[in-house]
Amino acid sequence: MAAMRRSEYAGPVALRAMQALAVRSFPATGYRHIGDLTWNWCLSLDREAECPTAIWTHGDRTLAWGWLESPDGLMLQVDPGHPELADEVLDWAERVAAGPLSAEVAETEPHLAAALERRGYARAADGPFMVCLDRPLIDLPDAPRLPDDYTMRAQRDHADVAGRAAAHRAAFGSTRVTAERHARMRETWPYRPELDLVVVSPAGDVVAYCQGWYDEANGTGEFEPVGTHPGHRRLGLARSVCTAVLHAFADAGGRRAVVYSRGDAAYPLPKRLYESMGFRAYTRTHTYTGPAGA
Repeated sequence: MAAMRRSEYAGPVALRAMQALAVRSFPATGYRHIGDLTWNWCLSLDREAECPTAIWTHGDRTLAWGWLESPDGLMLQVDPGHPELADEVLDWAERVAAGPLSAEVAETEPHLAAALERRGYARAADGPFMVCLDRPLIDLPDAPRLPDDYTMRAQRDHADVAGRAAAHRAAFGSTRVTAERHARMRETWPYRPELDLVVVSPAGDVVAYCQGWYDEANGTGEFEPVGTHPGHRRLGLARSVCTAVLHAFADAGGRRAVVYSRGDAAYPLPKRLYESMGFRAYTRTHTYTGPAGA
């Protein structure tokens, strides 16, 4: 009989193995969609030394993984049928990390919360958190009409890819999404170009977008990310492009759509948009911080 094996990597090299556990666990937890992992893989490109990973397997079956974001962030997933592996993931992460760790887990992952609390990690009483929302892919509204001379489409060429990356940087004030990273992500499973739609302004610039990811095994699509350039907000662009992606999920055979949004009062607008589109919360995250010396 095959023994349990831990494999360590510089960066998320074994992405498909991690996604295999994400697919299998999603019906129970509703967290860590396969699209999340590909999106985070994109953000880690050319930063492999800052993003060590480890994966626990039994034969060809992934049972747990950990993914560090230096200096102190930890993403982890553990098969609910093997909760004892949570301690092994945390042992590895605490050994590799430079200092106390911070980990975000969903309320639907009680085996992870229990392991963190047992080891002395403190759950934040307030501050930012994510709320997980979903809606069925039935009775979908028509996509609202765009303002005059704005158009919506899938990305067609390098100029669109570069424009999509630039729109993300403007929307989130981030420099991590470059045209090169976005182009490489577009070549990574489970990317589908018909689920990654952009809105183009009258001047020809990409000014809003909704990137969709589809988990065929679970019939579940996810938005990650959604953004609008600050100079083109309050025009209904995000609602229109998100609604179009919902229809694309349904056309692919999907039954459910999910999106993760900030749930705290400091950043309320995206959640209000999704709720107005028929999404409802089904779980939320909590952040746990490790004790000094962990």
